[in-house]
Amino acid sequence: MTLARWARPIGLVSAGLLLLASCSSDDGQHQAFLLVEEGMLTVCSEVPYPPFEFEDPDAPSGYSGFDMDLMQAIADGLGLEMQVRVVGFDPLIDGTAFGYRQCDVGASAITITEERRADIDFSDPYYDSLQSLLVAADSGISSIDDLDGHTVGIQASSTGQKFAGEHLPSGAELQPYPGDAEMWPALQSGRIDAILQDYPVNYEHEQDDSNYTIVETFETDEQYGFAYGRGERRELIQAVNEQLAQLREDGTYDEIYQRYFGVD
Repeated sequence: MTLARWARPIGLVSAGLLLLASCSSDDGQHQAFLLVEEGMLTVCSEVPYPPFEFEDPDAPSGYSGFDMDLMQAIADGLGLEMQVRVVGFDPLIDGTAFGYRQCDVGASAITITEERRADIDFSDPYYDSLQSLLVAADSGISSIDDLDGHTVGIQASSTGQKFAGEHLPSGAELQPYPGDAEMWPALQSGRIDAILQDYPVNYEHEQDDSNYTIVETFETDEQYGFAYGRGERRELIQAVNEQLAQLREDGTYDEIYQRYFGVD
């Protein structure tokens, strides 16, 4: 573009320069993020999924957990307030929640996969996970090979469902649920015989109730990432990645990690 194309009377140019000078660099950066609400980072999550996300009236956003605390630290670093909207897992991984402008970012223990990249973008990985099998301690089940004739709860559309479909004995029955909030009571009431899902969530149940135990874990090389609308939020993704790197460098990431997992 030429200078003449954008020429303005000197008085208006001076006023414009004064206006720009009065705006903080953060304001300009936040505008580039295309936020759902100005000055607010809107985080969508499928809740509850402890230890990653659960309600906490004492937290600034009303939610705590590894994902939520990490996102709160990122929002603070970006000079933004944070609000949480509870949505289903499917709208997060198929991009619907972003298409309807419900969310700026999805934080819900979302495993990065090439299949999901067709619908959503991801931040840099922030957590390494694995799958696990939780059963009643007196069930007689000691491995995935013992599930023939048993009903196994899995979260619909999850990587756990994919793993179960590829590795369960042919005589095992898969029972999909929206999330852990439905699976855990189903196991406790005997409607299912096992839960196959991310290890940290099953570990929480094992610690809370000695009647249940993890009998097997499965290395799947899974990594979690924060999710975004496909091709929509490059500036925000870059800023979040920079914040993640900073949180790792200054030790904040390790503090949050220890708060929920207490292991290396």
